[in-house]
Amino acid sequence: MLPKLTEQVEGLQALDGVSHKAAGWVARATHPDAIKNALSGTWLGHPLHPMLTDVPIGAWTMASVLDLTAGKAGAASARRLVGIGLIATLPTAATGASDWSDTYGATQRVGLVHAVCNVTASAVQAASWIARRRGRHELGMALSGVGLGITACAAYLGGHLSLVQGVGVNHTAFQQTVTDWTDVAAESDLGDGEPLRVTADGVPVVLVRHHGSLHALSATCTHAGGPLDEGEVMADGCIRCPWHASVFRLKDGKVMRGPAAVDEPRWEAKTDGGRVYVRSAKD
Repeated sequence: MLPKLTEQVEGLQALDGVSHKAAGWVARATHPDAIKNALSGTWLGHPLHPMLTDVPIGAWTMASVLDLTAGKAGAASARRLVGIGLIATLPTAATGASDWSDTYGATQRVGLVHAVCNVTASAVQAASWIARRRGRHELGMALSGVGLGITACAAYLGGHLSLVQGVGVNHTAFQQTVTDWTDVAAESDLGDGEPLRVTADGVPVVLVRHHGSLHALSATCTHAGGPLDEGEVMADGCIRCPWHASVFRLKDGKVMRGPAAVDEPRWEAKTDGGRVYVRSAKD
């Protein structure tokens, strides 16, 4: 049933008006480099949102476990766990919203429903915490159970976003390694500061001559698969992806701005006899 419901959500274009507007608000709020890098996990080298989701889910799950196994003896601990989960939802929601604002179409629709489920679950858990605080332990237990069920549905959608639709997945993870020097272009095809897309044994590579130095990176953006060869070469020796404005340093592929959290694969490049040769970097 859940796969069919998810498929229906993917095609629910009626959500687009709300999702586009909300995504625009989030995009503006997270536009500064420091904010985007912090929320995307660029500084960590790994998307941050999936890690943070473990905290509220784990706290609320253990609260319900205590409810079922310890009864009133575990009431105080269960209430604390519910509270910890509520506190953890703030950074978790912020990182998730930042990632979601860079999605489109069916992915954005599923992400919106995922967010609504999480907000609803948090509201129910907040009601549980209040009930427990007022000594209504049985009501608090029931509300926590309902909230945990809604969280499970949200988690299913989150898994669909990552594992089926590829949100947050490194889009160069399974890229082929090319160990031999491969002829990919004529040296005369390279203009200074102008990206050139070539192919090395089936792998797309972007060549850039910048201030006399030749650089080569994988042409597929690690964040969402955008074409780096259509991006902008910046004065500071970086290239900006045209899709979501992730910035990578040309000399080593290091991420300088999110939403990308994974460095771009670097290629070795050389010229010989008027031709350009590349191979996968050995580092």
